[in-house]
Amino acid sequence: MLEWLAALCFVILVVVLLIWPGSKYFTTESQRDALLHGLGISQHKSGRRRTWVSERERSDGARLTACAGELVKARQVALVCKPSALANYLLKHCRTFSNYSPCVGWTWRASAFLQSVYEACWPYDSPVQFVRDNLQLSDEGLVALDWAVPSYQKRRRTSSHSTSPILLIIPNSFGKITRNVLKLCDTALSHGYLPAVFSRRSHNGTPLTTLKLQQFGDPADLREAVRYIRYRQPAGRLYAVSESTGSGLLLSYLGECGSSSYVTAAVCLSPVFRCQSWFESGLCWPLQWPLVLYQKICLSRYKTVLGETIQTDTLFSSCSLRGLEESLFCQTGLAGSAPPPAAVTTTGTSGVSSSGNNASGAWDAYWERNEPLRDVDEVAIPVLSVCARDDPVRGDTQSTVPLELFETNPHFFLLLTERGGHCGFSTQAEGGSGAGGALGGAVSSAPLPSHGLGSRGTGWSHKALLEFFRATTDFFAAEERTKQLAARRRGLGGGAGGRAFRHRSVSTCKRVPACSHNIHAIYNWQRSYTR
Repeated sequence: MLEWLAALCFVILVVVLLIWPGSKYFTTESQRDALLHGLGISQHKSGRRRTWVSERERSDGARLTACAGELVKARQVALVCKPSALANYLLKHCRTFSNYSPCVGWTWRASAFLQSVYEACWPYDSPVQFVRDNLQLSDEGLVALDWAVPSYQKRRRTSSHSTSPILLIIPNSFGKITRNVLKLCDTALSHGYLPAVFSRRSHNGTPLTTLKLQQFGDPADLREAVRYIRYRQPAGRLYAVSESTGSGLLLSYLGECGSSSYVTAAVCLSPVFRCQSWFESGLCWPLQWPLVLYQKICLSRYKTVLGETIQTDTLFSSCSLRGLEESLFCQTGLAGSAPPPAAVTTTGTSGVSSSGNNASGAWDAYWERNEPLRDVDEVAIPVLSVCARDDPVRGDTQSTVPLELFETNPHFFLLLTERGGHCGFSTQAEGGSGAGGALGGAVSSAPLPSHGLGSRGTGWSHKALLEFFRATTDFFAAEERTKQLAARRRGLGGGAGGRAFRHRSVSTCKRVPACSHNIHAIYNWQRSYTR
């Protein structure tokens, strides 16, 4: 009898948590209207334009929206950014931006919740394997770079003279290598990239050799990993992609390093921008409970050594993500430098803090050092964020997405879709043909032999980010050619400057640098794409 009662409660719980909230994604708009009309409920809709037209407005806070050819597609995705030369180039050459057809109707892929869980937890039979490089940092800590290589490749390591572009992938802050990350490695390999997954201290099997865990937005470890990549592959361009909460680390790195980041362009997939508010508001328990449990399982292997610096009883009794973060970083100096004065604790009976004000002050001080957008004005490369309005992890768009940042900063671009969930973005044509032709050639090198790579199709978000990388690279190359041609004309033409070079050989003019990724020359603040 008790078994049947438990089964009945479980069924009711599934109906309440999944089916009822997901009904607005499972059904089309016309079906919902008919259902409401049949129940005698009227629904008032505000007048909204059915087509989006790309135009350049005069105010600095204007939005550029992608122009779609069909009515339904035009309602699904918008490009939000400040008008600039690069924005116009992206609108013209990135067709994937407006070519998004999300799943609708009675299918589980139409549910934001279900497709988010699927991409995060469902196993993926990846045709790639990983070769790990353990990097010893300056404080003797260890992080790892997992280089994705095809399973059929006999030579596991790439030559340092390779000119193939490198794709640095930063997974979520919990260290979980999701299905989405594996698919991205598969797709990147099929288009000539060298994918490398960055694993933080104690994440993804990386040994914890020091009593130090990486804070949420501390880019010190990532900075040393990028230096190693530049040393190992000096001839290839470096691109970066982050997933979910891992975007906090990428944005922190780009903000602190500015034009010295050595990254050509970056993409954030379903990022969490206002992280302090995200931790404080909390997720619904069906999403938060598995994340808390997963993080506790990863930390349990270091329970004895962590007990030397923190109170593990408080850590493993926490029931929220905020409780875990506070236990790890706001009680002691475990995460790196010495704690701020507000974070000093006492060894009283509570074991947390001498007062609630001290605990609150330590929490606020922690996010002053780790908020991803703290140095956002220093970012000097193009950054694309791909977000969905129905993201069940990030929350409401108006309160969690800083739209004003994309409307005023020329380096930030936002692809905002109506549907897609969290790192999901399932499409009606997903699972069809291979990933080859839609991108128009992401890099100059020829695609690798298939052998399963990219044979199961490429997700829309992965197509969009590879097309974004290709378009920004082509734009900068065209800008460099234009700049060099103008310099030669000024040197060899008429006028006072031209007379000095009139009797000199053409070979005395400044040649194109041998290094094709001169970051400081490319990302000059006076470049035209910031106009």
